[in-house]
Amino acid sequence: MGEDAGVDGSSTPLVDEALKKAAVAWVNVSGGPAWALWCVPLEGSLFVVSGPGEQAAPGLADAAEAQVTLRGDHGGRIVTWPARVTRLTPGTEHWDTAAPLVAAKRLNARGSAAELVTRWAADGCALNRLAPAGAPLAGDALPAESLAEVPREAPVVRTTRKPFRLHRVRRR
Repeated sequence: MGEDAGVDGSSTPLVDEALKKAAVAWVNVSGGPAWALWCVPLEGSLFVVSGPGEQAAPGLADAAEAQVTLRGDHGGRIVTWPARVTRLTPGTEHWDTAAPLVAAKRLNARGSAAELVTRWAADGCALNRLAPAGAPLAGDALPAESLAEVPREAPVVRTTRKPFRLHRVRRR
């Protein structure tokens, strides 16, 4: 694990195992809705990129803490834990170490990993580290309800019409 992971003793074997297998995390900032975000497990933490040309993560770039929910092998929620959010700054040693590793895992990116890191820095994208920072909820402590929300309004939503029939269809 990295130098900061589990500093406050909050990491557990379940969180560590879930982190290793994470590709998507549901991140909730300031009690708002949880957003499904692409992430990269690294150094005992999750790294998330957001901003122009990348995924939307409202409030995460400026947040100090968040709630992270991860799924297990069966696809269902397995653990929710509080995270300490740290934004990496371009040009720092930690950025220079982590950003290329995260960029290498970015699927369907235009250009090489080095070009992607340069674009993230130039466009003001946020590279955030989400480190475990408290006692996780797991097993019976997790909510029993689904926590599903009403779909958000989007300009791409269309009403479905009945299919058009050119000729009359006879029923038998």
